[in-house]
Amino acid sequence: MKAVILAAGKSTRTYPLTIHKPKPMLKVGNKTLLEHNLEQLVDIIDEAVIIVGFHADKIKQHLGENYESIKLTYIDQKEQLGTGHALLQAEPHVKGERFIVLMGDDLYFRGDMRKCLRYPLSVLVKRVENYGDFGVFIQKEDKVLDIIEKPEKFISDIANTAFYVFNEKIFESIKKCSTSERGEVELTEAFRFLALKEDIFSVEAQVWLPIVYPWSLLEADQIVRDEDVKVGENSEIIGKVFDCSIGNNCKIEGFVKNSIIGDNVHIHRDAVVEDSIIGDNVNFVGTIKTRDKVEMKMKGKTVEVINFGAVIGDGADLQNVLLQPGTMVWPGVKKEGVELKGLIEK
Repeated sequence: MKAVILAAGKSTRTYPLTIHKPKPMLKVGNKTLLEHNLEQLVDIIDEAVIIVGFHADKIKQHLGENYESIKLTYIDQKEQLGTGHALLQAEPHVKGERFIVLMGDDLYFRGDMRKCLRYPLSVLVKRVENYGDFGVFIQKEDKVLDIIEKPEKFISDIANTAFYVFNEKIFESIKKCSTSERGEVELTEAFRFLALKEDIFSVEAQVWLPIVYPWSLLEADQIVRDEDVKVGENSEIIGKVFDCSIGNNCKIEGFVKNSIIGDNVHIHRDAVVEDSIIGDNVNFVGTIKTRDKVEMKMKGKTVEVINFGAVIGDGADLQNVLLQPGTMVWPGVKKEGVELKGLIEK
């Protein structure tokens, strides 16, 4: 069996971590999101067709030609024209077969995957409180009738996780789709066309971790990490570290708690890092303050974040600094002896 993994898009809601990096290459538990999903697909599929686009070279170089027993095939989506358009690029590789489709930047789990495969056509769903942030399904018993994107009023709380089991008929539906207001071909519209003709069964997910914002990584890290502190290769822990993932080639001399630390990071003596995400190649001397509730403005929307400190982008050099809760530092920023709050660009 084959899986098609959609990993071509550029994510702005996870800035500053994804300014120069594809979102599926973000890490939790010291593994990229793509690697976590491939790990769950081992013994289920024999080939993954990965649709790449934004910084495709970084995905190809990191994963190579195989992941354990899974052959990896890459297809470049030269223009990012939506999820429907992305899946259409895979048609020659899966024609005539039943196959899995999933997003490369959410986390799915093996047990749920196997439950979906019990049906000829299916979709993984999850009941949510914030239904307005997702596409939601209208269904009769366990058969899907329709999907409504991000409803303003309550229609359903059954959210689309974007994990599907399809056959080649989905491509006929994609070709019928019109272009959306965003100039994209949407997979959800194609799904609606298919559901009008075929029985598509919904399967309730036991665990689904959507990575929407940078701080989504902290929650996911807590769930996937199999130990209190996960430390990468060639890293040295001199200070005090609790409930964290520490990347490769790091030197941690300060205090770090409930955080994700990237590769090649130096947290100096007396530094304090809590409830934060630190990118790769960061040099940090100072304190990140945290608060139990922080309001963040994301694309004109206010999002309340629980227990949050800061996000520091790749290559930042911050010395003798104080970061207020909710601070977002862009890649490559250099600051010394200052207090930082809000959005810090070059």
